[in-house]
Amino acid sequence: MRLDSRRVLKVLGLAGAVGVAAGGVLVVRAERRRRAYSADEVRDRLHARFAQASAAADRATVDLVEVKPPLLQRVSRRLRRRR
Repeated sequence: MRLDSRRVLKVLGLAGAVGVAAGGVLVVRAERRRRAYSADEVRDRLHARFAQASAAADRATVDLVEVKPPLLQRVSRRLRRRR
């Protein structure tokens, strides 16, 4: 079987069409899942997710560390002091 440029382009086009169709199926499936919830269920899930996020944010602590200025800045400061 000889690889002809037309045949390659046809195969690539077919693969692209299959990819688009598969992506559409995934989008439709996700949309159906999303619409299956009632407004109260969505609100309850959002409240639960917010509570989890705020609890995680409260636990996170940041240790502040003193950062030394770059070498060039330290040298230039010392040279200015001597003048």
